[in-house]
Amino acid sequence: MEKNTVRPLALGLTVMGGLARMAQNLNFAPIGAISLFAGARLRGWQAYALPIVLMAATDPFLGGYSFATPFIYASFLLNVWIGSRLRSSENPALIGGAALFGSVQFFFLSNVGVWLAPHGYPHTAAGLGACLTAAIPFFRGTMVSDLVYTGALFGLHALLSRVVVRSERVAATA
Repeated sequence: MEKNTVRPLALGLTVMGGLARMAQNLNFAPIGAISLFAGARLRGWQAYALPIVLMAATDPFLGGYSFATPFIYASFLLNVWIGSRLRSSENPALIGGAALFGSVQFFFLSNVGVWLAPHGYPHTAAGLGACLTAAIPFFRGTMVSDLVYTGALFGLHALLSRVVVRSERVAATA
């Protein structure tokens, strides 16, 4: 059974990734990857609190809140849960697959929030289709940024946990 302890390397990498959110541009943001990484490498409440606190602290500087905000936050919490399935893995295919799945679920969940907003798309199947279609150009940036930041966070953690903070190394599984 794992102890619910602070993991300084994982926490530090996650916070560094969070600082990159302030420099986001062209829908190239680290928060999806941060949520996935937090779920995989942080424990307990820390994993779920970190992306929400990060979003709440930076949203006012990056455009504020919208009707879709609760859906976006829920999506990042779902990414934390997806990441928690990777706790004992450093397998690049599994991690990459989880990042892609996180991108897809973010696309759908966040756009359902946009579709449900009052004074927006009609609340019909055609309205949902129009909303999703309008969002397709943004999906590429989300997917690419999730893959790039996920690779950077998990890769740096794998390297640094072998060289600097060996206590955070992920145990190999059969």
